Amino acid sequence: MLFEYSLTFFAEGQGGEKTEPATAKKLSDARKEGQVAKSKEIANCTGLLAVFIVLKFMIGTIGGRLLLSFGSIYGEISDTVVFRHGNMPVADIYRMVRRAMYSVLMIILPMLIIGFLVAFLSDLFQVRWAPTSKPLTPKLSKINPVSGFKRIFSLNSVMELLKSLFKLALIGLVAYNYVSNHIGLILSFYEKDLMEAVGNTGKLVTDLGIRISALYIIIAGADLIYQRWKFAKDMKMTKQEVKDEYKQSEGDPQIKGKIRQKMMEASRRRMMKELPKADVVITNPTHYAVAIRYEPSEVDAPVVIAKGEGYLAQRIKDVARENSIHIVENKPLARMLYHNVDIGEVIPPELYQAVAEVLAFVYHLQGKI
Repeated sequence: MLFEYSLTFFAEGQGGEKTEPATAKKLSDARKEGQVAKSKEIANCTGLLAVFIVLKFMIGTIGGRLLLSFGSIYGEISDTVVFRHGNMPVADIYRMVRRAMYSVLMIILPMLIIGFLVAFLSDLFQVRWAPTSKPLTPKLSKINPVSGFKRIFSLNSVMELLKSLFKLALIGLVAYNYVSNHIGLILSFYEKDLMEAVGNTGKLVTDLGIRISALYIIIAGADLIYQRWKFAKDMKMTKQEVKDEYKQSEGDPQIKGKIRQKMMEASRRRMMKELPKADVVITNPTHYAVAIRYEPSEVDAPVVIAKGEGYLAQRIKDVARENSIHIVENKPLARMLYHNVDIGEVIPPELYQAVAEVLAFVYHLQGKI
């Protein structure tokens, strides 16, 4: 018994395995959809590093402003409690909490803005400026439970989990080593005054933050390389997809070939229709044939009205004989005219003399001169 089967059943998707690099069109379409090769870790680490660097140089100013702000708020609390005979209304508590939060926000806001700008510029450096709202467009696949489970248990999710665990492990190791090396200084805070303890705490925090951020940059660099490799792999196309895209953007080559053929046939018919008006046909004699017409009242120089090689050259000579047009053999001139003058163009000045001699010879045979 014979069984019919198709090898395309074993192929990966339409057209077989994805082995071809993504075309410029597919990359452009993916970019419009918000799909680009970038690492989120780059923005996180550069923004974090910028925050800690600014904090290191402004820790004294920030710390002093925070102490002044808290001192003012605590003083107002004491005055309110005394004025209210030991009682403080809830409305006053809410107002002071809001004031404290606002004061802290205004103090650290410049540092947060710098961190945001650095993170934004790092993203811009990765993918260049090309905003799109496509990723925000609601899609049914995002709320489909089956698609959701597939995303959760996909290879990409596993890789992201492993990356996060590795990142936490390295950061935890750096933090542990740093704190262990400075445990003596930390324990001595109880013996110092408030301002000195705050200053030392700020120095420890900023130095540790800068170390973690520097390590984070190395992790982000490795992640960027991986993301670009993964993006290039995901964007690969099958040979059939490349062919289909070419047909859509450039047109079917077979159809274009047929159109070109039809245009050449139409041009050839027009050429053969004009051929009986020629004064002379200059030949190679077997390879090329060029028909020349000269009408002083219309143009200043002779015009090529037909040309061809091989079979077409033979047809031009046949039509010339049928219409009693003189055929003159001149190999160099026929070759020069065929390769350098298009149909409908006047001959170039450097060929005037040679063509004039041929026309004079023909006119003499016709008794015109």
